Amino acid sequence: MSHTLTGLIGDLALGFAAAFGGFTSFLLVAACGTIGHLLGSWADGGPGPAGLRRRGGRR
Repeated sequence: MSHTLTGLIGDLALGFAAAFGGFTSFLLVAACGTIGHLLGSWADGGPGPAGLRRRGGRR
């Protein structure tokens, strides 16, 4: 599954949460989506959550 399709599915979930559940549901879905994205990135061999804190410098 491409990153574009994954993003589309996530945005649709956020849209449904905002439309039918209100702002609190929107925030809950957004937080869970962010955590899932970070864990998925880490599982795929990406830098994971700790790598996001580093800025600039080394590439």
